[in-house]
Amino acid sequence: MPQLTREDIQRLIEERQARGALELYLKGADLSGVDLSGLDLHNARLRTANLSTSDLHEVNLSGADLVEADLSLCDLRKADLYQANLTGANLTGANLTFAHLAQADLTAALMHEANLTFADARRANFTLADLSRGNLREAKLQGARLDDADMTGARLQGTLMPNGTKHE
Repeated sequence: MPQLTREDIQRLIEERQARGALELYLKGADLSGVDLSGLDLHNARLRTANLSTSDLHEVNLSGADLVEADLSLCDLRKADLYQANLTGANLTGANLTFAHLAQADLTAALMHEANLTFADARRANFTLADLSRGNLREAKLQGARLDDADMTGARLQGTLMPNGTKHE
């Protein structure tokens, strides 16, 4: 699939709205390096899409299918990823500061050196995720699942842990 532009995506969003469709199908799309900031991509099907180095700050990806998508080095500041499926996604080095990740599925996600400062990840699933050397300072992880997650070298100062305690 050829690389898509912001204008292509905006046109597809408008078409989706015009026909009353709930989903936007972009499986395997190449959106690497594209500025998609602020767009409404809720329920988008982006399975295996390449979004590496894209500007996704303040984008609405709630309910999106991002299974095995490449989101490495993405700017996801203040992004809405509520109930998004990020199973096996690559978020290495991504900036998720103030992102809304509540109830997101991040099973086996690669999040090495990701920045989740002030992220809201309540009831998110990080089972088998690689959070090594990540920055989770002041993140909200109440009720989150961290079974077998790799948190080696992660910064956790002020993080609200799954059991509700604050990490000092």
